[in-house]
Amino acid sequence: MGVFDFVRSGVREMMVARPDNFKNLIVYKHPDQNIPMYSQLTVDSDECAVFFKDGRVVGIIPPGRVTLQSQNIPFLNALVTSFTGGQVLIAEVYFVRTAPVRSVPFGGPIGDMLDPLTGEQVQPRIFGEMSVVVVDPVKFILGYSGQAATGDNDFVLGWIKGLFMNGVKTTLGELCDSEGKSLLQAVSLTTKLAAAFVAHAPDLNDIGVRILQVGQFNINFSDEDRQRLVAANAEIAKAQREARVKQIGVAGAAAEAQARQFQLDQQFNQDTRYVKELAGSYQGYAAGQAVMGAGKGMAEHGVGGGVAGLGAQMAIGMGVGNVMSAGLAQPAPTFSPGGTQATCGKCGAKQPGGKFCAECGSPLVAQKKFCGGCGVELAAGAKFCSGCGTPAGGPAAAAAG
Repeated sequence: MGVFDFVRSGVREMMVARPDNFKNLIVYKHPDQNIPMYSQLTVDSDECAVFFKDGRVVGIIPPGRVTLQSQNIPFLNALVTSFTGGQVLIAEVYFVRTAPVRSVPFGGPIGDMLDPLTGEQVQPRIFGEMSVVVVDPVKFILGYSGQAATGDNDFVLGWIKGLFMNGVKTTLGELCDSEGKSLLQAVSLTTKLAAAFVAHAPDLNDIGVRILQVGQFNINFSDEDRQRLVAANAEIAKAQREARVKQIGVAGAAAEAQARQFQLDQQFNQDTRYVKELAGSYQGYAAGQAVMGAGKGMAEHGVGGGVAGLGAQMAIGMGVGNVMSAGLAQPAPTFSPGGTQATCGKCGAKQPGGKFCAECGSPLVAQKKFCGGCGVELAAGAKFCSGCGTPAGGPAAAAAG
């Protein structure tokens, strides 16, 4: 071996870093487990270096350049081998990318699912893109095929996507159930589904990976499953519409009944006040209402114009006046013409009726008239006796004071 070969070999052994042609890998394993003491470890800004020995993590070194010696890094004491006089570290070094990996495609069948709204059993499929990031390098390496790093991103991402798809079925079903939606309507829940996929991925959390974002995705069905879901959703929508119409009808009837009851209560209170304050009695108020109702009916049927209408209105007005007078004043005694004559007990003047004498002002008392045939008292104004038929004005008639 020449001098330059020795120098090149020594430099290579003294430098521990990820080669440029492997910068794209999520996980890169340093090929040599024997690392000379005082080697220069270079960790890029978007990664970290994890040291393992005998399957257990010993330490993690963040981004930067550092000399591998126990004075600087205490955990290296556990890696030093005594066979080389303390000059060699024996460890497995993994470089794990901590920057997000974007535009990772995913998709495929979700599996048999029971639609939360319709109860139909279908097999939905989902396709989309997501971005992921390693948040716990130790968990990721331990869970990643038992530290069997292959240097293949497709293998690593396929493993992540498989775990992600396991959680999609549960997340999709729970969200549709809580929203009262069918799987067919999940297209309207894309924003909430994307947030739920990010928040609920327990399988990925267990391996130290987190989903940063779920991009555009699509949930679809076979033609047969889609037709069954469309028909079932149509039946449910029809039943819901009928229920809403019935509910609106019941609510409308209740509101109408309540308004009618309020109107009746108001009318009752008004009637009571009118009876007490104006009519004086319920009979008078009822008569007045009847007269006003007649007038309203005449107006609604075109009666009320010209002389005839004026006469009708005057008649109604007089009727109302008479009714109110009858309700408020006591009727005065009257005597029919030709009936019993009243004779003043003081001055002897006779007159057809009245309460007081027209000559002297003394109170009048009407004389009773009796039948001359049978002696029965005759009614005022009677022409014949109701008992025997004798004329009331005959000579046999007798009068009593």
